[in-house]
Amino acid sequence: MSGHSKWHTIKHKKGALDAKRGKIFTKLIKEITVAARTGGSGDVDSNARLRKVVNDAKGQNMPNDTIDRAIKRGTGELEGVSYDEVMYEGYGPNGVAVMVEGLTDNRNRTVAEIRHIFSKNGGNMGESGSVAWMFDKKGYIVVDKAAKSEDELFEIAIEAGADDMQDEGDVFEIYTAPDAFDTVLEAIKAAGIEPQAAEISQIPQNYIKLEGGDAKTMLKLYDALDDNDDVQKVYANFDIDESEMD
Repeated sequence: MSGHSKWHTIKHKKGALDAKRGKIFTKLIKEITVAARTGGSGDVDSNARLRKVVNDAKGQNMPNDTIDRAIKRGTGELEGVSYDEVMYEGYGPNGVAVMVEGLTDNRNRTVAEIRHIFSKNGGNMGESGSVAWMFDKKGYIVVDKAAKSEDELFEIAIEAGADDMQDEGDVFEIYTAPDAFDTVLEAIKAAGIEPQAAEISQIPQNYIKLEGGDAKTMLKLYDALDDNDDVQKVYANFDIDESEMD
């Protein structure tokens, strides 16, 4: 697939820009708070979701006291805002399927904002379940090609329980069942490999290729959704040639 930019390739490039702007801290703090609350514990050893997001936060150099305060707000040891997990579905240009995960303290405000973003940027919001069937929940791990040969990495990943590995130009993408994600990630790290990205994600079953005005409109919609303070993750099934991106 070299020469293509799928939504998750763009997402990780954008993540680097978000980190520079500091926006990623806001999203991570919300996720830590919710993970501590819903996971039933503020202990990273017994709460897998919390452990994952704390590791992500440390990877972004978030101070330990900021992490600790977010955990304590989630467990109720400190007063704080209570966030609800929300999911919105909709369409971009040319029928591209879009899923939006969010954390909000005001559902009415957030749904109105997301609907406005869709309509203002060439898309439209759909009903619950309208596009979710086009995605599969999977573990997703990205490894730079310089880290390991394809054969070595494939053997490590498959032996640990991964489902598939794909060549995507300058990186390898590894896919797992959600319950195998932690085991596969630990095996990769134990081999001395630090992934570029690792998360439980919604992976499209197929992709819609966009060109010209449709590509530009989709990227504007994607950015507008991702920049909303209540949005944690945006998933979409578009594919754009890198020449179009340039």
